[in-house]
Amino acid sequence: MSTSRRDFLKSAALLSAGALVSPTLLSAANPVPKSYIGLQLYTVREAMQKDPAGTLARIAKLGYTSVEGATYTGSQKFYGMEPAAFAKQLKQTGLIMPSSHYRLGEEQDKGQPVQGTMLHGWDKAVDDAAQAGVKYMVCAYLSEAERGNLDHYKLLADRLNKAGERCKKAGIQLCYHNHDFEFMPLEGQMPFDVLLSATDKDLLKMELDLYWATKAGQDPVALFQKHSGRFPLWHVKDMDNTPKRDFTEVGSGVIDFKRIFAQANTAGLKYFFVEQDQTPGSPFDSIQKSIAHIKRTLV
Repeated sequence: MSTSRRDFLKSAALLSAGALVSPTLLSAANPVPKSYIGLQLYTVREAMQKDPAGTLARIAKLGYTSVEGATYTGSQKFYGMEPAAFAKQLKQTGLIMPSSHYRLGEEQDKGQPVQGTMLHGWDKAVDDAAQAGVKYMVCAYLSEAERGNLDHYKLLADRLNKAGERCKKAGIQLCYHNHDFEFMPLEGQMPFDVLLSATDKDLLKMELDLYWATKAGQDPVALFQKHSGRFPLWHVKDMDNTPKRDFTEVGSGVIDFKRIFAQANTAGLKYFFVEQDQTPGSPFDSIQKSIAHIKRTLV
């Protein structure tokens, strides 16, 4: 994760949530729903800060029909709006937001706990999400201070179970979004495996970031097969064919998305979101290239 994203997640006062919709049922013949293609709003974060209504309309015009929020810390509003108002804005643009990102909250901001996180103000965060129609609340990222050793990951698992119980009471599913560090061995084990084994499979599911898992040397298909049904959310981002293995538009890199998407049923896929943390030019040009490839080859 880039420094800019860490700074954004830590300090952003913008929030995200969305409207409820029933996902298209998956089938063996059509494992990926065609009724929506999602975008993680971090990709267009600057535009969302300046003009959320106009940005959402522009996203919809490109053909995206669902979005995922980037964060919920700081102002505890949804991109400056109360839950009902933001849900109304989404509806006006024909978008849904079934999923939104949140932080753990171990770190403080200027000596004060960060509200709207799993450890501080979670009840309000869940209530706001439910009012706005969010169905998946996702632990977005662990700062370096929030990682630690295996015992710390086991503590995290307990906290995720507790947060997941609160979500369940509101009809919401808690998920965890990976980067690459969860696949780096600690004391002979991978933190990702610890999180899967030490959490209740009904209280915590995973949002698999296909780029970060691949960059860490993992095979998403093998993960799906080992933990069937545990991956209802995906981040779809591609990796370029350079020594840096940087972000690129979907279809422009080396990840075999056809092979991965063929295992949607095994994974338990419900929603997927295009994300490109950094773009060479306008993020709207990049997300247009990505959706064109997805529509042409994947759905």
